[in-house]
Amino acid sequence: MPTSKPTPTSKVLDRVLVMEMVRVTEAAAIAASDLVGRGDEKAADAAAVEAMRRAFDMLEIDGTVVIGEGERDEAPMLYIGEKVGGAPGRGPKIDIALDPLEGTTITAKAGPNALAVLAAAEQGCLLNAPDVYMEKLAVGPGYPDGIISLDRSVRDNVAAVAEAKGVAPDEIIVCVLDRPRHAELIAELRAIGCGIVLIGDGDVAGVIATTDPDTTVDLYMGSGGAPEGVLAAAALRCVGGQFNGRLLFRNDDERARAAQWGVEDLDRIYRLEDLAKGDCIFAATGVTDGSLLEGVKRKKRQTGERVMTTESVVMRASTGTVRWVRAEHRIA
Repeated sequence: MPTSKPTPTSKVLDRVLVMEMVRVTEAAAIAASDLVGRGDEKAADAAAVEAMRRAFDMLEIDGTVVIGEGERDEAPMLYIGEKVGGAPGRGPKIDIALDPLEGTTITAKAGPNALAVLAAAEQGCLLNAPDVYMEKLAVGPGYPDGIISLDRSVRDNVAAVAEAKGVAPDEIIVCVLDRPRHAELIAELRAIGCGIVLIGDGDVAGVIATTDPDTTVDLYMGSGGAPEGVLAAAALRCVGGQFNGRLLFRNDDERARAAQWGVEDLDRIYRLEDLAKGDCIFAATGVTDGSLLEGVKRKKRQTGERVMTTESVVMRASTGTVRWVRAEHRIA
């Protein structure tokens, strides 16, 4: 069985901040929910971004966005390097990885698993990942260390997890992002006999699904955004599991961008603590219904008052605590 050292509790990330992070993702999710099914990805994303930034500015932190909506010239708000929080120079120095709307296409089409997501850690503890693709491999908790590796074949990884689980390889369920680039991977998994859960978007939720027995997902495989890899790694640091990530570069421009962010070894395999180390917080709120969380709902109380309900999850690495938060928000 795996053995791991306990994560020291951060003096910077206090218990109050854990719950405050939920309020930030709730604000983004509620704003995006107004545009579910409206077919406008950009408007939904913009609404979530603006709401998340306003919520951050209510917190007594000196925050820096290290994973955001892109570089400053591409993203007018919540760009990489932007300062957030209401206590610049005074509050605790916090690095933040965020995706105000993980699943813009999902939201526009009213599909499942759209989330507002963020991770927070002490300064210098989250990888400043370039906005390129990342090959990802993840498994949930309870397996021996090193059970998976991007240095091994798909078949070998499936076989290793199956053996440790005590089942045949064709009983393993793998989550894969439904993209043309994954055609070969999907064909190989089907040749093994694996069950495949294809998701249209939202690979943060896909990685987290490996940690929840109710989803029946054993492994996550395939490529997606590197920033989302950091967010997923932060969640796994809190609840357990293993993750491998390797940056993928399509051209020299992307390699140059990686160099700007200090990436020297272009073939490096990143593991959990390479992406998110030390104590960290992960928070997510559902925008649409999904395997992890329910989406935002509009309801009427018996008194006739109209409210919105949200469901969120917030986790902390040092304590291993996972809190599920259901909230009602009065509609003005």
